[in-house]
Amino acid sequence: QVHLVESGGGSVQAGGSLRLSCAASGYTYARNSMGWFRQAPGKQREGVAATYIGGRADYYVDSVKGRFTISLDNAKNTVYLQMNSLKPEDTAMYYCAASPGWVSRPLEGTAYNDWGQGTQVTVSS
Repeated sequence: QVHLVESGGGSVQAGGSLRLSCAASGYTYARNSMGWFRQAPGKQREGVAATYIGGRADYYVDSVKGRFTISLDNAKNTVYLQMNSLKPEDTAMYYCAASPGWVSRPLEGTAYNDWGQGTQVTVSS
């Protein structure tokens, strides 16, 4: 059974940093695509960053390029999202998602089969 657990959310002031973690278990981690998504109240879910672990290709939505970085710790089966220079508009619930193999649209939620429970990020001005 696939299991994803996010952690690391919190409240920070604009300009601050947070690192989100997604611990994965229950499947062959090394050949998966994993993504970070966010959803703010009243807004649609948005793909933020994604990576194909098998080929180590990374993808970012334009609004976070240069500020967010997705990374891996293969020994811990964990994917991280380092978020720097946070802005109030980054406030949202952040979710980790996973899917077997490579996905053609890594920043689209429909590409993923499994989701974590989410971790809240709040950025104040």
